[in-house]
Amino acid sequence: MGIIIGLYLPAAIIKTVHICVGGFGDQAPSNPSKRQRRVCEGKPGARVRGTVPVYDTIYGMRILVVEDEKKVASFLKKGLEEEYYAVDCAYDGEEALFMAEANDYDLMLLDIMLPKIGGLEVLKGVRDKGLAVPVLMLTAKDSVEDVVRGLDAGGDDYLTKPFAFAELLARVRALLRRKEREPAGELRVADLVLDPVTHMASRGGQEIELTAKEYALLDYLMRHANRVVTRTMISEHVWDYHFDPMTNVIDVYVNHLRKKIDLDSSQRLIHTIRGVGYVLQDRGDIV
Repeated sequence: MGIIIGLYLPAAIIKTVHICVGGFGDQAPSNPSKRQRRVCEGKPGARVRGTVPVYDTIYGMRILVVEDEKKVASFLKKGLEEEYYAVDCAYDGEEALFMAEANDYDLMLLDIMLPKIGGLEVLKGVRDKGLAVPVLMLTAKDSVEDVVRGLDAGGDDYLTKPFAFAELLARVRALLRRKEREPAGELRVADLVLDPVTHMASRGGQEIELTAKEYALLDYLMRHANRVVTRTMISEHVWDYHFDPMTNVIDVYVNHLRKKIDLDSSQRLIHTIRGVGYVLQDRGDIV
């Protein structure tokens, strides 16, 4: 067992959460199982570098971490990114309000004790602006009055420090599922299957090797199947605050997905809507 920057983190969790990119120096097994090695970190074409946790991760989601202690914020960002979320950080209440209004976040992790503007005031400001982003409050205050005050201010869940990172991830997944109104389970479009629990993708029964970013993009497209998604929508949910919208990175990744998903099939699923974006749809067309 160990304490890391105020977070209770068992050694087993360190290995499963961080082993993919070696964040804590752990060595990946020399022969990981199939369900462990479906997703790898890196650029298009990257190869497996280690194992990933078999958790029900909701991909294609963007999270704002609001924490004034930069070491804690960095730890949370690193851990969440290794779960394939896109993560931005704000270090005071003013910055948090600005970023929450400027970007479309799927979830906010909000520390209550913040400089400039306190966490409860940030929460009230977010709700006053009509933003429905789920908010998970993080605080050392654990009295019933503090919990009630935070939930009544518009918070969706409350976690006291120190906490197990595994519990944080479970609460994050629960809030994101609630937001999407989707149960955990396989996603299917025609014969394309994506399993968020095992991190495996397949088409026609054949497994597809994907990088972490390719997987996040495919997850976002499948969760919005039959709906046109713009490049802006994709960038806001699959990439983080530092994404440069002037690049063609999204088109490059979509092209990589096409080669892996549609190239060897007589039926195309990823379609370009010229001047708008993309749609993943079973049109029954034959190439």
